[in-house]
Amino acid sequence: MLSATLLIVAIVVIVALVFDFTNGFHDAANAMATSVATGALTPRRAVALAAVLNVVGAFLSTEVAKTISGGMVDDSFVTPEMVLAGLCGAILWNLLTWLLGLPSSSSHALFGGLIGAVLVGAGASGVHWPVIVSKILLPAVVAPVVAGLAAALATRAAYRVMRGADREGGARMFRAGQTVSASFVALAHGTSDGQKTMGVITLVLVTGGYQASGTGPHLWVIVAAGLAIGLGTYSGGWRIMRTMGKGLVEIQSPQGFAAETSSSVAILASSHMGFGLSTTHVASGSILGSGLGRGTEVRWGTARRMAYAWALTLPAAGAVGALAALLTRLGTGGSLLVVVILAVFSAIIWRVSRRAAVSHANVNEQSDVVVLARPGADSVADLPEPETATSRR
Repeated sequence: MLSATLLIVAIVVIVALVFDFTNGFHDAANAMATSVATGALTPRRAVALAAVLNVVGAFLSTEVAKTISGGMVDDSFVTPEMVLAGLCGAILWNLLTWLLGLPSSSSHALFGGLIGAVLVGAGASGVHWPVIVSKILLPAVVAPVVAGLAAALATRAAYRVMRGADREGGARMFRAGQTVSASFVALAHGTSDGQKTMGVITLVLVTGGYQASGTGPHLWVIVAAGLAIGLGTYSGGWRIMRTMGKGLVEIQSPQGFAAETSSSVAILASSHMGFGLSTTHVASGSILGSGLGRGTEVRWGTARRMAYAWALTLPAAGAVGALAALLTRLGTGGSLLVVVILAVFSAIIWRVSRRAAVSHANVNEQSDVVVLARPGADSVADLPEPETATSRR
């Protein structure tokens, strides 16, 4: 007979993979938005390439997974029900920000949901606050700034190289380079975000008594998490890709190459050190930095809305996780009720999104919600506009 604990663990594993899928389509823009915006890659090819490399990246390292499974919270206090509640907070925040086209952090949504659920279920002693500060909060502040500065310097260097070169030939060269740089970002995303779901599943296996504390993810967990984030990436996440590619700055191929290279270096370095970094924050910082480095206009209205979403992610997901944790106290029935509520709200968000659908066919169209708040002038001559997938229709 199926025990209540095994039932809850199985449900949490499934919900964790659902979160991983939402992470994939929510963050697909991190790797490919600039390449799609400049025409270096068509939308469909971009997400297919990103999906494959996300899966590959998930196999390269497990340091971030260890931070999630054993560093962020005390697994001796955590129960599978708390993990379920935390995942609900993360999924709902991911879906809401995706609906609004806001590139918020799937990672921070997961962290916030888990922290809120553990605070309700186990109290403050269940959270390792020094780890939260050193491996989550500080990187969230420092990494986007560092990536932005690096992208600004790299963009200036790229345009200096372009001054004495044939403009059309240079544009083609950088667009070809973007295929490589975007691939590295997708690979880096897999090494970072792919591991977070591995860490969650490992955590619930430990708390359910099906795995020893302090051990890393099993091979089947790595495979399942890698495939889930890959499938999510392949589904597109077009709303956020539009914001990243067209909503912050008008991106040319040298900028895109500089931004992607800066992002991949920052993400790979943080993954190696086990930081729970937000790839969304890093990619956004790089794109903004590339715009400043080129001297073009930055749409500060969009950047401001993104910053609000970043600030709200941890507390908002934490609040939902805390409320869900209260429901799980009702027993197995309460946990099943949490899953039903999650499914209902997810379905509502999906139905609302269909009213103004964004797909590969219109991802490069300018978003209606963008506000131009601070115009500026290019410091260098514009490169030829590339032929995009939209213009070829």
